[in-house]
Amino acid sequence: MFRIIKKKRLNPSVTLMEFEAPYIAAKVKPGQFVIFRVDEQGERVPLTVNNADPVKGTITLIFQIVGRSTMKLDALEEGDSIADLAGPLGMATELPPDVKNICIIGGGVGCAIAYPQAKACFENGIHTDVIAGFRSRDIVILEEEFKQCCDELILCTDDGSYGKKGFVTDALKERIENGCHYDAVVAIGPVPMMKFVCLLTKQYNIPTIVSLNPIMVDGTGMCGGCRVTVGGTIRYACVEGPDFDGHQVDFDELMHRNGTFREREDACRMFTQGGNPHA
Repeated sequence: MFRIIKKKRLNPSVTLMEFEAPYIAAKVKPGQFVIFRVDEQGERVPLTVNNADPVKGTITLIFQIVGRSTMKLDALEEGDSIADLAGPLGMATELPPDVKNICIIGGGVGCAIAYPQAKACFENGIHTDVIAGFRSRDIVILEEEFKQCCDELILCTDDGSYGKKGFVTDALKERIENGCHYDAVVAIGPVPMMKFVCLLTKQYNIPTIVSLNPIMVDGTGMCGGCRVTVGGTIRYACVEGPDFDGHQVDFDELMHRNGTFREREDACRMFTQGGNPHA
């Protein structure tokens, strides 16, 4: 059992939880993830680790409340426990050699994954800019945390209600054209966002790492559900990723595969929230 020692609501649909998990906290690195089960009957859900404290023996997870399992997790309080936390899983992030200037880009709840990347780069003496994008001001998360682990933070909102109006790609293009030289870009967020960041950075020949979120079941490479095409070759995100060269990823295939069970997911979500899935 893994005890919840902290719970914090970051916005109406996103929650932060800190868990006692000393063995994971001692080994996890930026980019790696865990798989949780709320109880013995629960489904296996992957979440990238937002933060780890090996001294306290804790890890922090940030999740969006989108389905039955995340609803059940969000219903728990400090002092409660969940059945399983398996990890660390996947490969830690590896930057290209000799990176001196980097831009970390997060979109929405993907900022929870972008945060440890920015923190690690900043603490290792890399000049780190962060571009964080959200639909609107009311769902902005981790603003103060990012300010503590980057040289410059650019916040964007689609509707202009906070920070710069526009998409993260607009802000990135503006910075590049104004003379910012980036040795690498890390982009984490919705698949369309990562796709368009990569289309932009490819024009400027900037190496770009993305963290992929394919359908995943076991997290050990056996089920094959997390397969993605990278450079024309099938790769398995749970054991070979989740980070990949963004310029080599087939994003259209990834989006298609992620939508395989969308109708069933929507029906389950409506049922869980008390709606009529057949309406």
